Amino acid sequence: MSDRTPTPGAGALTAPPPDPPPAAATAPAPTPAPGPRQRHRADLSASITVFLVALPLSLGIALATGAPLQAGLVAAAVGGIVVGRLGGAPLQVSGPAAGLTVVTAELIQVYGWRTTCAITVLAGLTQFALAHLRVARSALMVSPAIVHGMLAGIGVTIAIAQLHIVLGGSPESSVIANVRELPQQLSDPHPAALSVSALTVAVLLLWPRLRGRFGAALRVVPGPLAAVVLSTGLAALAAFQLPRVDLPSWSSHALPGLPEGPVLGLIAAVLTVMLVASVESLLSACAIDKLAAARAKRTGEIPVPRADLDRELRGQGAANMVSGALGGLPVTGVAVRSSANVRSGAVSRNSAIWHGCWLALATVLLVGVLELIPLASLAALVMVVGVQMVNITHIRTVTRHREVVVYIPTAAGVVLLGVLEGVGIGIAVAVAVALHRLAHTRVVHTVAADGGPEAGGGADEGVHRITVRGQLTFLAVPRLSRALNQVPAGSPVVVELDGSFMDHAAYETLQDWRAAHEAHGGTVRVAGRAGARIAEPSAVHHCTPWTPWRNHQCTRPDTENASGSEQPERRGQLVGGVRNFQRTTAPLVREELARLARDGQKPSHLFLTCADSRLVTSMITSSGPGDLFTVRNVGNLVPLPAEPGAERGDDSVAAAIEYAVHVLRVGSITVCGHSGCGAMQALHTGGSAPDALPESLTRWLRHGRPSLDRFAARAETEPRLADRPVGDEVEALCLTNVVQQIQHLRAHECVAKRVAEGSLELHGMYFHVGDAQAYVLDATDGATGRAAVFTPVRAE
Repeated sequence: MSDRTPTPGAGALTAPPPDPPPAAATAPAPTPAPGPRQRHRADLSASITVFLVALPLSLGIALATGAPLQAGLVAAAVGGIVVGRLGGAPLQVSGPAAGLTVVTAELIQVYGWRTTCAITVLAGLTQFALAHLRVARSALMVSPAIVHGMLAGIGVTIAIAQLHIVLGGSPESSVIANVRELPQQLSDPHPAALSVSALTVAVLLLWPRLRGRFGAALRVVPGPLAAVVLSTGLAALAAFQLPRVDLPSWSSHALPGLPEGPVLGLIAAVLTVMLVASVESLLSACAIDKLAAARAKRTGEIPVPRADLDRELRGQGAANMVSGALGGLPVTGVAVRSSANVRSGAVSRNSAIWHGCWLALATVLLVGVLELIPLASLAALVMVVGVQMVNITHIRTVTRHREVVVYIPTAAGVVLLGVLEGVGIGIAVAVAVALHRLAHTRVVHTVAADGGPEAGGGADEGVHRITVRGQLTFLAVPRLSRALNQVPAGSPVVVELDGSFMDHAAYETLQDWRAAHEAHGGTVRVAGRAGARIAEPSAVHHCTPWTPWRNHQCTRPDTENASGSEQPERRGQLVGGVRNFQRTTAPLVREELARLARDGQKPSHLFLTCADSRLVTSMITSSGPGDLFTVRNVGNLVPLPAEPGAERGDDSVAAAIEYAVHVLRVGSITVCGHSGCGAMQALHTGGSAPDALPESLTRWLRHGRPSLDRFAARAETEPRLADRPVGDEVEALCLTNVVQQIQHLRAHECVAKRVAEGSLELHGMYFHVGDAQAYVLDATDGATGRAAVFTPVRAE
């Protein structure tokens, strides 16, 4: 429950950054579920906005590919209607995308337009088949550096090609040819085309930066539409003689023909379209999931279901088959339109479907208006999109993760050779880098002149330091063993691990040598980067996931006690566990515990949970010493404060709350329930009079009766899980109990005061033991009884 990043420890993979803290129960209450009329109104408004964004972009992408301009509108309409109806990402909007521009342009040059349409149909058929094999998630295993590099290379190719049209010329067939001809084009620009293009670029860049009430009113109009409208108006008022949009009549619209060309070339073309379209669509769907979840958290609305990627791939395949058959461009999920859809308030797939219907109508009713648009304006629009595909945030991300060595070759390969070749180069480089990092391990043995007390030796003893740079796998075991065997018996040793991974072979080699060396009187300290102990960053502390925990039964006796009494075995198990702690864990945490003993505890969270032995708070929260102030009791109950003059009961929970809130000044309190809770089972089966229970337990469970009453009075307000139905009534009571105990927390004066000040947050959490799945309470409103939603925490 800490926001500090763990340092990788021996034998463990690097822990991912901790998940965001659970949504506070004090977050904005969920807005009531909109009725059908409100949902239709929201989707209708969003569909118009997305239509206005998609219209100029579809024409611009068709222009960039060299396809008939009508093909862009066909693909946009089909993508909206077909994927909107059949796809698995409700808020994603599909259509022709910049990511496929270079691929499609090359296909048109090599095979012609009719064969390109046939290739689109076959690519869609391939996507449809793969979706039935449920391999959509596998597409996400491609390194993000390869995907970002591919998009950057495509963006550079688009921008350089469209620059020629912006200057009043026409693009060449390759990037190299375009660059070669660029000086001549710059020396002789077309003033009218340059004026229209400059205005388009200026509006695109300045439109989002308009401020004030007037600027906010103008920004209701999408930037791409405003840029095209204003540049078209300039061209009309100035009577510029420029090439304009030319939409052929439907009677002469080109439909697919039988594929013509080398079989291997056609297969490669189909696979390229399928790969690029699928990866871009699936990555876009995941990104839109995050945008929709963030919107739901911000507004308190009911979250939109997460994307079903296999269904989305199936919908994309169907759309490509239909689009190709109707003479349209390849279809893929488009991040620009999808993000506009989310920002415009869409709540269902109807928005995407309606946007496709508006586009279909536009191809029939707005032909005269569309043919006023100068091609230079569309070229400038697509050029800006291409430049934006070289995303600075992506470059910073791959640099931070040391993946720039994959990003640059991929982008360069796409620019110089083509998309398929560039992606192939990126995959080859990524594999080579991964193998290099896995196999390239340096093991260095040095001896310090004066070891000092750090390794347990005297001031005159030399410390042997074994430094391991890189990942410690079985490939490095021979080098590690040679270095360890050079250490004299009885010497103090520091083993410094600089990698983030240790496999089982290396772990056993190190631990076996350590046990033997310590048995001969030596001391061993395992350290992380720069000599810091494992799992301790340079400035702050935190615990890495407790990987040895899975072997905790090793301290149990092998045989049952012959007398039938289990007490000696249980005592032996506990003492064995303590010995294991003193041998392996205490040396690693001693310095941190000494600091905590010296400085005192300063936890940031009060964590109130059940006493159930299966609920290991430090494990499920990746927390360490000093992070959590923990209160555990039967049923994770928070007794209500006693009324003035009433008989007082157990004050232990109230005392812990007051100490955490007043003295420790924690910033949040989390109530965590769990599946299979015995207290909730007792309440559920015993009702309000659990006479079969022992007297003390019966008295204690009276504090859970408000939860039982709330559960009995449920209707549509019963708490629910976002990703699946509630298993049974006991699980429903467990969820209800978490919500009720948060209300009990509010009844404590010290809690209510700090919540009102905004300095304390209340969180709800539920842990399903059998699935090892944690859920966080998105929001709740006890006053109105609105249903609370528990959302699963995913490892992203």
